[in-house]
Amino acid sequence: MTSQSNTLNRRDFIKLSTGSTAALVLGLSWSCDGNRVAKASNATFSPNAYLEIGSDDTVRIVMPRSEMGQKIYTSLPMILAEELEADWTKVKVIQGDLNEVFGSQSTGGSASIRTQYDILRKAGATAKTMLIQAAAASWQVPVEKCYASEGVVYHKDSKRKSAYGKLVGQAAKLPVPTEVTLKDPRKFKIIGKAYKSLDGRSKVDGSLKYGYDFHLPGMLTAVISRIPRYGSELEGMDDSAALTVPGVLKVVKVSSGVAVIAKNSYAALEGRKKLELTWSPGPHASLNSSQISADLNQALDRTDAIIRDDGDVEQARRSATKTVDLTFEVPYLDHAPQEPNNCTAHFHDGICEIWAPSQNPGNGFNAAKRITGLNDHEIIIHTLRMGGGFGRRLQADYVADAVEVAQHSDSPVKVIRTRDEDIKNGFYRPASVHRASAGVDQNGAVTFWQHQISGPAAGWHGMITGGATEHAYAIPNQKISYSMSDLPVPIGAWRSVANTQTAFVNECLLDEIAIKSDQDPVELRRRLLKDHPRRLGVLNLAAEKANWGKKLPDGHAAGVAVHKSFQSYVAIVAEVSQEKSGKIRVEKITAAIDVGTVINPDGVRSQVEGGVIMALTAALYGEITIEKGAVKQSNFHNYPLLKFSETPVIETHIVKSMEKPTGAGEPPVPPTPPALLNAICALTGERITRLPFS
Repeated sequence: MTSQSNTLNRRDFIKLSTGSTAALVLGLSWSCDGNRVAKASNATFSPNAYLEIGSDDTVRIVMPRSEMGQKIYTSLPMILAEELEADWTKVKVIQGDLNEVFGSQSTGGSASIRTQYDILRKAGATAKTMLIQAAAASWQVPVEKCYASEGVVYHKDSKRKSAYGKLVGQAAKLPVPTEVTLKDPRKFKIIGKAYKSLDGRSKVDGSLKYGYDFHLPGMLTAVISRIPRYGSELEGMDDSAALTVPGVLKVVKVSSGVAVIAKNSYAALEGRKKLELTWSPGPHASLNSSQISADLNQALDRTDAIIRDDGDVEQARRSATKTVDLTFEVPYLDHAPQEPNNCTAHFHDGICEIWAPSQNPGNGFNAAKRITGLNDHEIIIHTLRMGGGFGRRLQADYVADAVEVAQHSDSPVKVIRTRDEDIKNGFYRPASVHRASAGVDQNGAVTFWQHQISGPAAGWHGMITGGATEHAYAIPNQKISYSMSDLPVPIGAWRSVANTQTAFVNECLLDEIAIKSDQDPVELRRRLLKDHPRRLGVLNLAAEKANWGKKLPDGHAAGVAVHKSFQSYVAIVAEVSQEKSGKIRVEKITAAIDVGTVINPDGVRSQVEGGVIMALTAALYGEITIEKGAVKQSNFHNYPLLKFSETPVIETHIVKSMEKPTGAGEPPVPPTPPALLNAICALTGERITRLPFS
């Protein structure tokens, strides 16, 4: 951390915070009608796009990213409130709509805190500086004789004080300071403390409104009978029976199928049942998971690209005393958020207005522009709260649905999905196959590492290969390559993206090397990570807290894994047992995480626990299979979640750090399955190389 007493000039602040000078006085759009803009006035003080202070002392902080359960609704305001010296009890949070002054508003990659930290600190420090200047001017005292604390400005000598609300009128008239000074992190009073979620009560009492709850006067509801197989096309439609259902108003063709527009959801769903549609078989009518697996395995015999090539792997293989060769396979996975996808759109007064529970409102904007041909200022997107995302709501297909359907109505239309159509029409974490090998010399040193990855073609190869080259183990000879196959199954970013696959391969392969060379898995990792203190830090912390090396009860065993993703470091120790029936039970997960400066430790612990549970679900049960050109799974009966009775004790230990903050939402996921599988191998002697294993 270097910003203890750093100063920032006005031009740099503007560039970092918004990219536009207009953001210093405009750009605070936060009402559902999209028309309210905060301004500097005698009643409020809004020095930048991120906050507004009212004469009643209320501090309204605008959150430009999307809250989907990762607790940034609390942690991001904590950052700004820290530098503002705000009274936390007076802080209110407003979800920011799509607005160019915020730059990218895509929420993913565990990037919200990492990318907003400096911006929000500077936004808060600027406002605090101006409020102190206003107080000093009114008291006719030097600015350096004044300070702020908990929403009040004080004069050191006379003990005079003034609440922020009393100063907003005068502060609003001041020029933005040319420099702001950030706090010494050692003096933080809010950052680093465990704060309850600002939206926790509303989640419990049901007052928080998600996208599915959103309502407008006169709003209609629509559902879509979707294309049943990849590549299939509509050949015939009889909607006469559907139009006789009370409440059904219209049936229209859209890109994703045939939409039924009705006065309410019941009528729309009943109307969809009455549709008589004929679909072509399409080119993928015989596609199934076995064929996909065969194609991916066959692709391992070619190399499309090499992404790491150190030393001479073949020579090292020939001279190795012991080698391990394994083939790993992982399936497609669905995000399966608790709230199915939905979106509302309305064409009125020459504009297209959209309300979407989205991780990436910019993608929704682009979809609407492509569909409508409207100008930028004629499209308005409001970000709604969502019941989970995990990467699924980075896509804009559900926004496109709403925009296409709403073009056929003068009223606002909400397009909803049921869970079964949501699971059957996802953008799945890619299936992939990995051929991996490694070897050691006579001293037990790992001398070579080879990893060939095969997956579906993606616009960005990191969707398949991410994490493969970032294991950081000190191995002199390494070759990592990939090949990709054209497959029709849509793919997308799933929580921690390709790291879920590559960490599985890396950590299980290394454990197998430890077994074959009779080395302790933790000690082997320590030697290979000796030049990487943060990786070593989480490894040592997890091993210490899990009492690694001490005798476990009979029938128990432990496994370890360590991985870095999205600039955060996590080590997991899993303890398992085996029941008389042979079933494996996960007894305990000990996690150590290094996210740099911790904003809210309660939030970090929650994210670790959620990430571990999602990772265990994937390792035990997660699998999307293809049959006759379509997804077979449809709901939680055949795409199950981890049960409470199966959930282990989860202990989270956070590394104390002054490094820049990073994210906690995704990094706990990748090392959890390999730690589990390494524990199972230690217990049973069986090396599991295909997921899910149950």
